[in-house]
Amino acid sequence: MKTLKVGDVAPLFTLKDQADNLISLEDFKGKKVLVYFYPKALTPGCTTQACGLRDAKDELEKLGVVILGISPDSPKKLAQFADKKGLNFLLLADQDHQVAEQFGVWGEKKFMGKTYDGIHRITFLIDEQGKIQQVFDKFKTGEHHQVVLDYLQSL
Repeated sequence: MKTLKVGDVAPLFTLKDQADNLISLEDFKGKKVLVYFYPKALTPGCTTQACGLRDAKDELEKLGVVILGISPDSPKKLAQFADKKGLNFLLLADQDHQVAEQFGVWGEKKFMGKTYDGIHRITFLIDEQGKIQQVFDKFKTGEHHQVVLDYLQSL
């Protein structure tokens, strides 16, 4: 797994969102985009992380940031997640994990003695020119939104 680093150009992608619309990274050219990868909708850690971003969305928007959540779930499952938790940002379905692989967040994981391939919980802040401005990979799910806000407010 070779995760993208600060200064790398973000791979362009197009994925379906929770409403089955095609969404491209290029749609947000000229804006900062927070692309956060999470393993599975409607699981405890992913819900905590998503709800933190939901609650911080207004602050992030004031700082000029768009939120895109990406997981290997189907658009239907993402719609259930968004509806059940009142999520107010785009969730994108990377069912074949091609985008996760391009960002270097798909790889071997271990859980309860089992080894499997899956998404690593890593977030990328992409700048207005399409380059990785910051990588967030060390955080607790409940603090994720605050780590991002603290970084943005320190600029």
